[in-house]
Amino acid sequence: MQIRFAAPEDAPTILRFIRELAEYEREPDAVEATVETLAAQLRAPTPPFECLLAEDDGEPLGMALYFHTYSTWRARQGIHLEDLWVTPASRKRGVGRALLARLAALTVERGCGRLEWSVLDWNELAMSFYRGVGATPMSEWTVWRLDGDALTALAGSD
Repeated sequence: MQIRFAAPEDAPTILRFIRELAEYEREPDAVEATVETLAAQLRAPTPPFECLLAEDDGEPLGMALYFHTYSTWRARQGIHLEDLWVTPASRKRGVGRALLARLAALTVERGCGRLEWSVLDWNELAMSFYRGVGATPMSEWTVWRLDGDALTALAGSD
């Protein structure tokens, strides 16, 4: 198994993985991303995300899609793992652990203060996996979101 950085030409694979994850998370119609958008973003001078791909003889097995964050208290960047996905046929082979380990190493190499991600509260399989690598849930924090009509309404209220 090899882990490498994704390039613009990997956009179809990334989109396939995004759609598979959306299906798994019971939101198959929520994906707005396109191959063209992802490829253009990866070609940008400062891409909004990066992605690690796990492969076996060129066959895509999984991905870790992430971006940088910033901690004011630590005055250091962090990395937010947006999506970790391993194809069902490739599970139990260490692919997810290898992707997460490479991302942890990248976090350390870049001098970042932390690696964080969110997990759906019903996804016991994922939570068990993350506990197994030493991660801990941040139970005192709740993720909040503003989007759609509420975002537009607030934006227009200044």
